[in-house]
Amino acid sequence: MALEKTYIRKGGEVIGSVTSGYADKSTTVRDSGGRVVGHTSDRFNTTRDSNGKLVSTNAANSGLLIRKK
Repeated sequence: MALEKTYIRKGGEVIGSVTSGYADKSTTVRDSGGRVVGHTSDRFNTTRDSNGKLVSTNAANSGLLIRKK
């Protein structure tokens, strides 16, 4: 299985990216500077921030981690 990288855009600007396809069914979310802002898990249906704290216990949603300020 190959990793797949998807870019998150707001207008024409790239504000982050999502890398999926890991063996443990997780996804890594990065900001536009390449810093990890969190992880999601399809297996456990959770979303965690960059500190490992739960953001959501009922949705593996990378959109919860990327916010344009």
